[in-house]
Amino acid sequence: MKFSELNILPVLETALAKEDIITPTPIQEKAIPVILNGDAAYISSETGTGKTLAYLLPLLSTLNIDSKELQVIIVTPTHELAAQIQDQLLRIKQNADGKFEYRSQLLIGSAAIKRQIERLKKKPHIVIGSIGRILELIKKKKLKVHTVKNLVIDEADKILMSESLSMIDKINRSLVKDCRKIFVSATNQRRSNSIAAEMSDGMTEVHTNTNQVIDNIEHIYFNVHENEKPELLRKIIRACGTERAIVFTHRNETARQIAEKLAEHKISVGEIHGGRDKLSRVKTINQFRKGEINILVASDMVARGLDVKGVTHIFNVDIPGKSKDYLHRAGRTGRAGDNGYCISLMSNEELKIARRYQRELKIKMSEASIYKGIIKCEGVKALHL
Repeated sequence: MKFSELNILPVLETALAKEDIITPTPIQEKAIPVILNGDAAYISSETGTGKTLAYLLPLLSTLNIDSKELQVIIVTPTHELAAQIQDQLLRIKQNADGKFEYRSQLLIGSAAIKRQIERLKKKPHIVIGSIGRILELIKKKKLKVHTVKNLVIDEADKILMSESLSMIDKINRSLVKDCRKIFVSATNQRRSNSIAAEMSDGMTEVHTNTNQVIDNIEHIYFNVHENEKPELLRKIIRACGTERAIVFTHRNETARQIAEKLAEHKISVGEIHGGRDKLSRVKTINQFRKGEINILVASDMVARGLDVKGVTHIFNVDIPGKSKDYLHRAGRTGRAGDNGYCISLMSNEELKIARRYQRELKIKMSEASIYKGIIKCEGVKALHL
């Protein structure tokens, strides 16, 4: 199938082609007609399958760019994801070569609110941002939402099952009664689906293979003592020769220490966690996306939604306690059909978690070892890709 068969605007199809996006993914094939039809929707699909474009393309296709009214609000649980969606919108607009001049604005809590208020005078068609900042601007009556026709809640499974739900309720109550809701998630959770259904009458559920890890990722673990993990990580990164990888930790301090250790060994690295201010986190992600740094050490705050092309390896220094969190981390690699590796450093006590991953996610985790800079792992293709 081609995008033209889905009835999106031809200018959008041309813009996508400039990014070598030619064929819609399964979730895009299913979701785009539903949203074009004007239906409320709950879109869920495994990570790396193009959910962002699955809702952006039909929303853009029905946007009235001749109007000065705000028409779409997109809320996300993290500033990083909001910035990523704005980047996607800016790339589409740029690739349209002046033939589709819509206006979008990023509204996150890390930026100066006075500047954001001033920019709102340019009358964006779409705003994307963190829940708290959008609600704050609505309360200040600086964000006029009476014309909004679509509210998108990205990473709905996280937002609807957290303290953010009360803020979403307040945003929702400020909108017109017939404002359409579009929920987006990588997992299909019964509770979040139920909450979404209460917020939106007649919601259409659009699913592909949710709660699964895509099959082009190799899952590997090393058995190691806890205090030896940083040194082993350094050796594995050298042995793999990876040029783009994400290292996950639970704690801010662990992320900082690992980043310092890798930097000491002349490995190009950046860190992103709650101990760093929000603007520096966005800057580091942009450096990683541009290839200015090779390794991104991150706490769990970016496990969801981060989409960087060409990430070949995920390293878990601290092991997620829940299988769905492993799924989100692993989903940062193997995107858009590429191959990827998810490598976990596990102590003896953590090995039982590996067995749970295999059972609940239906994956095979292979044990590996390293000796004199060479990784051995039976049944797994070369790790240095």
